[in-house]
This record gives sequence, structure tokens and C-alpha cells, in this order.
Amino acid sequence: MTERSLAPSRYAANQLERLRILLVEDDEGDAFLVRELLSEADTSFELTVASSLREARERLTGVECVLLDLGLPDAEGIDGLRKLLAVAGSAAVCVLTGRSDEHLGVQAVAEGAQDYLVKGQVDGVLLIRSLRYAVERKRADENARRLREVELLQAESARLERGLLPQPLMQTDEVSVETFYRSGRALGLLGGDFFDVVQIGEDRLHVIVGDVCGHGVDEAALGVELRVAWRALVLAGVPEDQVLPSLEQVLMSERRAREVFATVAAAVIDLPANRATVRLAGHPPPVVLSGGQAHPVNARTGIVLGVRPTPTPATELEFTGNDWSLLMYTDGLIEGHTGAGNERLDVDGLCKLLDEPAAREVSLTGLPPWLVARADQGNGGPLTDDVAMLLISRGGGR
Repeated sequence: MTERSLAPSRYAANQLERLRILLVEDDEGDAFLVRELLSEADTSFELTVASSLREARERLTGVECVLLDLGLPDAEGIDGLRKLLAVAGSAAVCVLTGRSDEHLGVQAVAEGAQDYLVKGQVDGVLLIRSLRYAVERKRADENARRLREVELLQAESARLERGLLPQPLMQTDEVSVETFYRSGRALGLLGGDFFDVVQIGEDRLHVIVGDVCGHGVDEAALGVELRVAWRALVLAGVPEDQVLPSLEQVLMSERRAREVFATVAAAVIDLPANRATVRLAGHPPPVVLSGGQAHPVNARTGIVLGVRPTPTPATELEFTGNDWSLLMYTDGLIEGHTGAGNERLDVDGLCKLLDEPAAREVSLTGLPPWLVARADQGNGGPLTDDVAMLLISRGGGR
């Protein structure tokens, strides 16, 4: 039978990471004592000594912990600590005080130091343990700060989401509306795509899908502004042919750079007449699903908003029968690859997907996410651009 010792095991010194310490101390005797105490602790460390705050600033690179004496020739007391904390970065700071100045140690911790030590009251083991605890405390503080930044970013994204992804403002049950949004930003929830639906009166439905160039928070914020401006223009009864020119004025006044532009697909659906007026400003055409087939709207396309103010041409669209859907989307959906080559899905490829027997088995509610999943599959991975979709359906929808 093998005997097993019940004595507590000791951590080998080489199991602990090498601690890089900067001692800021102008008294050579005290500096010698600190080095001796560290050596007694039988641990791995690298000690650098600076005799002034100016010298310490030059030696902070790579330092994990600063041991600061509060009586320096160029920085006295708490003022010296404040100056060091301003440049310490990720390094933990421990303060050295005399026996008669212990109250300064308490004040130093309140100012932002990780700990304080009283000269003459620590041995080597306690000193190295306090320094390591200070380093871990600093890391914990940094992690808490980063977590707070992430929480603030999520809160910001949630506010933008409420602006970019509105609830359709409609009362009619003549048509149904399905929406979809996915950001192409790696760590972001939102990009520069936007959409909206507003019903005016009992018989007219205004819809828009837009894309601000770019994928960051600035573009997302501009997308929110454009969507809100569009809704306000529609609700105010601005003539249909003046809505996009007015929206372009908002874009040009609110964008952060002259190079920023937006593409837009807008439509006004006349429900009793079963027809729509479509306007495209540099945007891919909507797709109509009707009679078991999908085909793009043969609409005239104007230039993008924000380059050279020009009226956007209107195209009249007649729906056939009372079973149809109008799919409006941003170009992120059709710009993915369709195999090993450089061929893109494009509008024709989107129509082929919609004509597949598998697509007809998907419910209207599930059709937008199904399309994105198929586009991802053809692309060999997630699409890199933002994707926004509106699917307006009447009757059976196809």
C-alpha cells in the first residue's frame, strides 16, 4: 500500500508567474531592504528602482506592480500618487507609508491605489503576497471596467435597435408584413440598413427599405435618423414625389462625411386598386411572388441619395390576382458568393431560390430567415454585409 502524506503541499516558486515590480523610492537604504524582503520570499520577481516620479514614468513599460513611497523629491504625499495613477495604465499601485502616516495609506486606497503597506511591519512573504493580490485586484478592476463598456455598448445597440427595427404602423388586415434584420458587423447588433411600414388612411401602405453605406455605429445612427425622418414625412402628408428628395436633404445635413450615401427602395401600395408605385434610388429591385413564380420588378432606377440630388423615377406595378407577395431587401442578401468562384447570388439567383420547391414549403413568416440561411450556405459562411427584408403579402402570398 502506498503511503500518502497529509502535509499541505508547497507551491513551487516556478509555478507562479514572474512578477515585474517598479519600486519608486529615493532612500537607498529602504530600497535595499525591499529587495532583501522580496528575496526572502523565495519567489520569482524582477525589481526596477526609480528614485523620482519623473524617472518612474520612463520605466513603467511592462511593469505589473508599482511600489510607491509617498515622500519623493518631485512628488509629495497624495499628490504624487495622483500623478502616478494618471500614467500607471494597467499596473497595480501599492503605497509605502511610515508608521506615523498610516492614515495616508487609507486615503491612498480611496484615491485609487490597490493597497498600502507600512514600512517595518511586513516581512518578505507578506510583501510579495500583498503585491500579487494588488495585481489580481487591478486585473479584476480592469475586467469590471471592460464589462461595463460592453454593457454600455449593448444598451446603445438596444436603443438603436428600437429605432432601426420599428413595429409596422398599420391597421389593415388586407396584407401581412414580415420583417427581418441581421447585422454584418462582427461584434455589433446593428448596421446601417433600415426599414419601415406606415399606413395612411384606409387604403394606402407606404413601405421603405434603405441602406446607409458602412457598418458601424455612426451608420446605424444615421439609418435611425433617416427612418424616423421618412416616417415623419409620410405621416405629415408630404407628396409622394417629394418624400425621397426631402429624405436626401436630411441625409446630406446629418452625415459625418460627404462620401456617405444611402440607397433606398420605397413603395406606396394602393390596396383597393391592387397596385403599387415603386421608387428605387440606387437600390436593387423588389421581387414579386405571384402565380407560383418569383420575378423582379422591372423598375427604373435613380441614383443613390447623397451624391447629386436628382428626382427618383416612379414605376407603376400592377399585381395579378389577390395572392402575391412583395419582397423588399438590402443588397447584403444578394452580394454573397454562390460557390468557389466569384459569381454572386444577385437578383436572378434570389428569384431561383424563391422558385425552388423547398421555398414553397416554407411559411411566409419563415421565408426571410430561410432565404438568408440559403444565401449563407451558398456563400460558404455568413454573409458579410447587413441584411434587412420586408415581405408584404396578400392572400396566400404567392
